[in-house]
Amino acid sequence: MILEPTGVEQIVDEAALPLPLRARSFGRALHVAWEVLHDLSMAGVFCFFLITFVAQAFRVQGTSMEPLLQDEDRIIVNKLAYRLHAVEPGDVVVFWYPRDPSLSFIKRVIAGPGDTVEMRRGVVYVNGKRREEGFVPPSYRGRESHAAIRVAAGHFFVLGDHRRSSNDSRNWGEVPEKYIYGKAFVRFWPLSKLGLVD
Repeated sequence: MILEPTGVEQIVDEAALPLPLRARSFGRALHVAWEVLHDLSMAGVFCFFLITFVAQAFRVQGTSMEPLLQDEDRIIVNKLAYRLHAVEPGDVVVFWYPRDPSLSFIKRVIAGPGDTVEMRRGVVYVNGKRREEGFVPPSYRGRESHAAIRVAAGHFFVLGDHRRSSNDSRNWGEVPEKYIYGKAFVRFWPLSKLGLVD
C-alpha cells in the first residue's frame, strides 16, 4: 500500500512496481557484462578462424632465408593460398618441420613431385636444366654438390636462400605437401622493409 502526496489512499499492485534502484543497477551491470562476454567470444571465434584458415603473423628466426628475410623480421603468412591453387617452385612456404611437426620452418620451393634435383658446386639443376636463382647472391651459394634425386609423389624439395646457412631438404629430405600450410605474403616489420615477400 502506498500513500499519494495528496493523502488519498490507493491500493497498488506491488508486483508492478519498478525494481529498487540498486537491483536495477545490478541488472544493468549484468546485462553489460553479458554483452561484453558475448562480444569477446565472437571476437575469439573470429580470430581462431582467421589464424587457422586465413592468415597468421610469424617472427623469422635465423638467417637461412637471407637476403630476402632477416632474423627477427615479422611476416604475414597466407594460409588460404594453397586451398585456392597448387604449391609452385619459387614459392616461399611455411611448413611443419618433417622431423618435428611441432616446429614451423620457412624455405623456398625448388622442385615438386616427380622432378629431379641436383646440385653441382652450389648450382641447382632441376630436370637437368640450370635453375636461374637471382635471389641467391653468389657468396651465399656455396660450392657443395649433391647427386641427383627424384622428388617423391606428394612431396616438395625446399632450400633456404642462404645456402651456406640453411638446414633444408639437403639435410632431412623432402617436405610432404600436407605439411605445407601457408605462403609467405607480406613483411610488416621492420617498417622500413614493409612489402610483399617473393
